[in-house]
Amino acid sequence: MLVLEITDVSKRFLIPSARRETVREHLFGLLRPRHFESLQVLDRVSLCLEPGEALGIMGRNGSGKSTLLKIIAGIYPPDAGRVARHAPMTPLLELGVGWNPELDAIDNVFLIGSVLGLSLREIESSMDEILDFAELASFAHLKLKYFSTGMASRLAYAVAFQAVRDVLILDEIFAVGDFGFKQRCQERYRELHAAGHAILLVSHDTAIIADHCDRALLLDGGRILLDDTPHEVAQAYQNLLSRDGRESGS
Repeated sequence: MLVLEITDVSKRFLIPSARRETVREHLFGLLRPRHFESLQVLDRVSLCLEPGEALGIMGRNGSGKSTLLKIIAGIYPPDAGRVARHAPMTPLLELGVGWNPELDAIDNVFLIGSVLGLSLREIESSMDEILDFAELASFAHLKLKYFSTGMASRLAYAVAFQAVRDVLILDEIFAVGDFGFKQRCQERYRELHAAGHAILLVSHDTAIIADHCDRALLLDGGRILLDDTPHEVAQAYQNLLSRDGRESGS
């Protein structure tokens, strides 16, 4: 049985057609209705995910990748189409949302871990592992507001990796942190994949898609251009980037 089925999913956003730059424009603009342009971000996208399968998604900026993941995770509703989730999911997307900057790292681990579905006992038993994974054991009692962006990101991923359900949704996870942290993320990814978790992985890195996925999709202009092996999709993505480079240089 499939763990995920997406059928003809579409999504559009309304974008203001003109910006009001000055105070005068804002004041007079209040008397006129604002006009919006429709931006079609996804256009009848369909895909499926098998149990234990690692599916990579590639595409240029603005192709709809992140919007698709947010619809799958239930953050955005689709305008049309059907999303059928047949297994519990853990999205590692906008990590850090819900942090309390006035609490220290340990209290925030309890806070976010609970939001992600971990029990207090599970959090307590994995606290040392979480802090070691994020390389933040020395900062366990430091308030989060004093953390750098990188430190907070490492802590967020370390917590999320402890709360993995049947399906793991990842958006550019291997772009976070230094080399050592990226290596630990990749090792954890391999462990989860080997344990039978299905994975959706978005990345611009063709080597990451080739090394970590069983199948891949190329998304462009809100549509799936190719559903093939990671090697074929990575090559097609590189061709798109090369074409962009030739057109911008002409």
